[in-house]
Amino acid sequence: MRVLLAGFLLSSALVAQEQEHAVAPVQTPAHASRFYSPAVDAGDYVYVSGQGSRRPDGSSPSTFDAQVRQALDNVKATVESAGLTMEHVVYTQVYLQNMSQYGEMNKIFAEYFAKAPPARAVLGIARVPESPIQINAVAVRSLTDKRAVYPPNFKSEDPAAPGILTHDRLFISGMAGSDSGKVPDDPAAQVDLALDRLQAVLKAAGLDLGNMVFVNPYLTAEIPGRVMNERYARRFEFGNTPARATIEVASLPGGAHIEYTGVAVRDLKLRKAVRPKNMPPSPTASPCVFAGDTLYCSAKDGFIPGPHGGVYATSTPHQLRQTMRNQLDNLEEAEMSFNQVVSTTVYLDDLSDLQLFDEVYAQYFGPTPPARTTVQQLAPTQRKPDKDDHFPGLEQVSLIAVRKPASH
Repeated sequence: MRVLLAGFLLSSALVAQEQEHAVAPVQTPAHASRFYSPAVDAGDYVYVSGQGSRRPDGSSPSTFDAQVRQALDNVKATVESAGLTMEHVVYTQVYLQNMSQYGEMNKIFAEYFAKAPPARAVLGIARVPESPIQINAVAVRSLTDKRAVYPPNFKSEDPAAPGILTHDRLFISGMAGSDSGKVPDDPAAQVDLALDRLQAVLKAAGLDLGNMVFVNPYLTAEIPGRVMNERYARRFEFGNTPARATIEVASLPGGAHIEYTGVAVRDLKLRKAVRPKNMPPSPTASPCVFAGDTLYCSAKDGFIPGPHGGVYATSTPHQLRQTMRNQLDNLEEAEMSFNQVVSTTVYLDDLSDLQLFDEVYAQYFGPTPPARTTVQQLAPTQRKPDKDDHFPGLEQVSLIAVRKPASH
C-alpha cells in the first residue's frame, strides 16, 4: 500500500505547475539543497525558505553580528531574485539558538528594514541547520494597500510592526503573554493576555478572531497545554477555528512563556475551513483553512489513531510517511495535491535525523520542491515507550498550498 501511495504522490508531484515556480539568487549557494527551493513565487506572494548564515561559497562568518547580517543578506538576495525588495517583505520568523543575543539581532534587523519593518515572530530554539540563526520570510508582490497596523497605546522598541495589512491579508507579529516586560504568575492569565494582544491587532485592522486562518501558539514548558487549549477554545467558534501549529520552544523574547502569531484574511467570504469527513470537529484547530486560493494547513505528525490511544512508528522516516498521509487527507479534501504546496515548516526532534528525513520527504514533491524552514525546537526526547507503551513523536510538518485561480 505504501509503495502504491508513494508512486501516486510522486507522479502527481511531477505535474507541471503554471502558477508557482522556484526562485533563487543569481549567485546560487554552493550548499543549495535539492530538498527545498530557496523561495517559491506563488503569484501574489513569495515564500522564502529559512535562511542561515552561510555565504554563497559555503563559508560562514565567525561573529554573531556578521552571521545575522549574512542571514539577512541571504533573505535580501532571495527576495530580489523574485524581482522584489525588502520593502515587499510582510512577515518574518527569526529562530535564535541563544535568546540572550536578541538585542544584538534587533539592532541589525532594524538596519535592513529601516523603512518598513515587517510583522515578525522571534523564537528561541535548540538548533537550526546553520548555527546560530535562521530567518524565513513572506513577501507580497504588490505594495498596493500594504500598511502597518498599530493598536492604540501599543508600545515596543522592536523593529517589527504589530501587524501588516496587504490587499487581502493581515500578518500578525508574535503577541506575547506579557505586558511591558511583566509576565503574570498565572499561566491562564498569560494565555489570556497574549490572546487579548492578538485580538487588539485584529481590531486595529478592522478584523476579529473569526478572520484568522492560521495561528502559531509558541509556548515554553511553563504553560500547560491543557490550560492553553482551554483558554484558546473560548475565543473561537467550535469546528471553525483557524489552522494551527502549536510548538513548544526553548525560550521567547522578554522572558515570556507564550506568544501567538498568525495570518488573517480580510474578507470573510474568502475564508473556508476544510475538514476530512472522517475527522471530528475540534475546539482548537481546523485541519486547514482557505484564505482565497491559499490553503493554510495545521501541523501534522505521524500519529496513527486507533485502540489504546493510537500509536507512533518508532523511527523518523516511518513517522514522516504517516505525517504525509495525514496531510494528504487534508489536501484531497480541498481538492488539492502535494504539487501545489509552496511552503512547509518542519519541526524535528533531532536534526541529526535530517538526512533520513530528507530522503523520504523528497518522494512527495517533484522537481520544484516547496520553500522550507527546518528547526529543532527543543533538546531531543528520550526515544522509548512511555508507561502506556506509546512511542514519542519525532517530527511535525505544517504547510501552505496555493491553487490555480479559476481564471487561468
